[in-house]
Amino acid sequence: MSLEVGSVVKGKVTGVMKFGAFVALPEDKSGMVHISEISHEFVNDINDVIKVGDEVTVKVVSIDNGKISLSIKANIEKPAPKPRQRRPRKPYVPAPKVTSPGNFQWEKSKDDSSSFEDMMNKFKRTSEDKISDLKRGNESRGYSRRGNRNK
Repeated sequence: MSLEVGSVVKGKVTGVMKFGAFVALPEDKSGMVHISEISHEFVNDINDVIKVGDEVTVKVVSIDNGKISLSIKANIEKPAPKPRQRRPRKPYVPAPKVTSPGNFQWEKSKDDSSSFEDMMNKFKRTSEDKISDLKRGNESRGYSRRGNRNK
């Protein structure tokens, strides 16, 4: 019986490497089963699944320049996929409104008796405070926003 692509044969594991296993085949030939062709599940350590001396049934996947690629999982029926467990969704909660010292009421509210000039003075005062805070922060770092070093 000669080995052809698609044929199923029995063999014995002769060597185990971290990337696959070498299998002795009939007619004094050998092939390799890549770690991805051992099982349908993820195999992290090949030594957990296969050992030297194990009898395995393999399928010939390809023959290229005398190198024989084998597959064990091609002979095993693929297990049914596990149903995914869904976590219950949390109810939607809108994000809180963002407030900062610079938020102003541009329209007069009924209980606010301040004039336009009062609102402008309050706005200027807060703006100047913010600008001075920014300048103070940049001076402590030793550089300006444009990338030039302050000296």
